[in-house]
This record gives sequence, structure tokens and C-alpha cells, in this order.
Amino acid sequence: MSVAALTQQAPRNRTSKSVSRPVRRTRHAGPPAVRPLPAGLPRAWYVEHNRRLKAMRLAVVLLDSGVYGPQQATNRRIRSLAVRLGIHKPSAATCRMVRSFLHQEH
Repeated sequence: MSVAALTQQAPRNRTSKSVSRPVRRTRHAGPPAVRPLPAGLPRAWYVEHNRRLKAMRLAVVLLDSGVYGPQQATNRRIRSLAVRLGIHKPSAATCRMVRSFLHQEH
């Protein structure tokens, strides 16, 4: 028997029961679409909002790296992680917020 005969597959018979349906693949779509922030709020609101987003991002990465408690998340660890991720070094207030996210029990 030739190699070509061994590698060729016989065509499949498709009946009405074996209808081909597209398979949904769950892909991580990446970050959500960026929407503009609401206008007209005080500057402090925007600062706090961005601080919260940065703290959540850092808390998720800390959890992924095995840091589960706030006592393990020192300022030094949080800041070195931010530098590795390419995020500006967080302030002490942002580090406290990261620890508060790690402390919450749900």
C-alpha cells in the first residue's frame, strides 16, 4: 500500500443528526473597552477613580503571584511588582488600598 493511500481519509457521511455547529471558544478578550469618564465631576473624583483602578490591577496580580493576605503585601513588594508590570510606582495611599482589597472577605 502506498503512503498516499495510508494518509488519505475516507469522506464522512453526514446525516441529519450530525449537523456541524460552530464551537464557541472562550478566549480572554483582554481589557474591557475604554469608555470616557463622566465629565463635570471634581478632580478628586478622577484621582480616586484612577487610584482604585491601579490598586485593583495590582491586587489581582498579587493574588496571581501567591500573595493572599495584606500582611504579605508590603509597600516594597507592591512597588517592585508595579515596576515589573510597567506601571508607575504607587503611592503609600495606593499601597494601602491594595492591602484593603486583599483584606476584604467575600
